[in-house]
Amino acid sequence: MSKQISDDVLLDIHRRMVRIRHFEETAGKMVEQGKIPGALHMYVGEEAVAAGVMAHLSDEDYITSTHRGHGHLIAKGGDFRYMFAELFGKATGYCKGKGGSMHVSNLEIGMLGANGIVGAGTTIAMGAAFSSKFRKADNVTVCFFGDGASNEGAFHESANMAGLYKLPCVYVCENNGYGEYTPQANHQAIVDIADRAPGYGMPGVVVDGMDAVAVYEAAGEAIDRARRGEGPTLLECKTYRYYDHVGVRGMGLSYRTDEEVEQWRKKDPIDTFEARLAEQGVLSAQAAKAVHDEIRAEVDAAVDYADESPFPDPATILEDVYA
Repeated sequence: MSKQISDDVLLDIHRRMVRIRHFEETAGKMVEQGKIPGALHMYVGEEAVAAGVMAHLSDEDYITSTHRGHGHLIAKGGDFRYMFAELFGKATGYCKGKGGSMHVSNLEIGMLGANGIVGAGTTIAMGAAFSSKFRKADNVTVCFFGDGASNEGAFHESANMAGLYKLPCVYVCENNGYGEYTPQANHQAIVDIADRAPGYGMPGVVVDGMDAVAVYEAAGEAIDRARRGEGPTLLECKTYRYYDHVGVRGMGLSYRTDEEVEQWRKKDPIDTFEARLAEQGVLSAQAAKAVHDEIRAEVDAAVDYADESPFPDPATILEDVYA
């Protein structure tokens, strides 16, 4: 572990990961109880990516997200109460209950939106980065997308423009090995998506997406490069989702084995990070438990808030709708 990372930053990364984990595990239970309608794409297992990247960003920096976007918003500073209210379809949610799981956003903290269209966030990110350069602002835009989205034309058009104009954009590919239900080897002829970066005049970097420190260090270099006006970077984080593409099933799936899931769970980003912090004397097991307990209580309070919140008035159906 790098000696250049302060204890405060390490503890901050840990808290961000734990916040994502407990939010998502609870959201999964809410789906099973019928409190959350529609599809839910869980981020459990991928926490190191969002936490490691977001530790470098401020509210003035932008991010674009995916259908699996809860972790990104939470790591960016999202409030559990408004997140659960949005998932419950309540008027107190971030998008007043009209966005739901796949379209949540919060412009106040630079979250430009999750997106149910695969790869669509890449062009939004490029546009935001272009705006920052045009305004001579110090903002950086981070674009999250998956291995499947890297096949979409939108990604390639966005990366081409970002490289051409040296835009302050960092492309973070969360490669969990599956494009929906299709293994990467069945939809791409390459092993490392980062190999596509040179075609757009940008560096391509591959990191262990289960290692929060590795992500933090690589993301820091890419974000600093973007802020200096040196252009975009494609950062590929090899990670894994524990549950199904959609919903809470984790094993017994036809397209991957229980053994595969278990092997990845042995590399759990939170468990391994806590072990390293304990070894360094940064976070004891007792202190880690206190963090988990505190965040569980915050999640429980947020669920109560969402439960007690009203549904939107049908008369407001056309408000805040843009075409």
